[in-house]
Amino acid sequence: MALKAVIFDMDGVICHTNPFHSKAFQIFFNKRNLNPTEEEYQEHMYGKNNGYILSHFLGRKIEGAELLKLEDEKESLFREIYKTEVNPIQGFMEFFQELKRDQLPTAVATSAPWANLELIINTLGLSEKMESKLASEDVSKHKPHPEVYIKSALNLGVDPQNCLVFEDSFSGATAGLNAGMKVVGVLSSHQKEELPDCHHYIKDYTDLSLTDIKNLFI
Repeated sequence: MALKAVIFDMDGVICHTNPFHSKAFQIFFNKRNLNPTEEEYQEHMYGKNNGYILSHFLGRKIEGAELLKLEDEKESLFREIYKTEVNPIQGFMEFFQELKRDQLPTAVATSAPWANLELIINTLGLSEKMESKLASEDVSKHKPHPEVYIKSALNLGVDPQNCLVFEDSFSGATAGLNAGMKVVGVLSSHQKEELPDCHHYIKDYTDLSLTDIKNLFI
């Protein structure tokens, strides 16, 4: 078994966006006289899809046209706040360049909407360097279901067992594991104990090398 492709989640993995999502949700919920705590965001926002988040905090099932409308409102707030703040996690760009020098296919697989993906990937100049890009609109089942990772492997033409996933949330890491892939837990938003058992853990990419991740497949 060998490493043949690397797939990145986006929020908390490529960029540390969670504080900015929190700000957007604070504005969104304040309009509705709701004030979730940071602890509640930690448990019910980070790594979750908007359908779950909105249903949980609004206290009823949010779906269909209403979900699309409310999601657009919140994500528009996020993009407005974040558009001048896009900044990769320390060491990410150098690590990504090392992958490309080794000609490894790469992908992004996020639960965020396409507009968020495009904002971040285009700002960082990664769009043309990713062989697969999938967002929430591209799947019918969200993480921890493995659909987004299975589809990414298909797009890359690589067997799932030869893929390595970078994830920062319990649901995301579980999705990667459920897809039969090896997973590196990025400890940007959660402690190691809050994630499922991953194959490796990092705080950022500064001390991570291509040799390190290839050794996970030996």
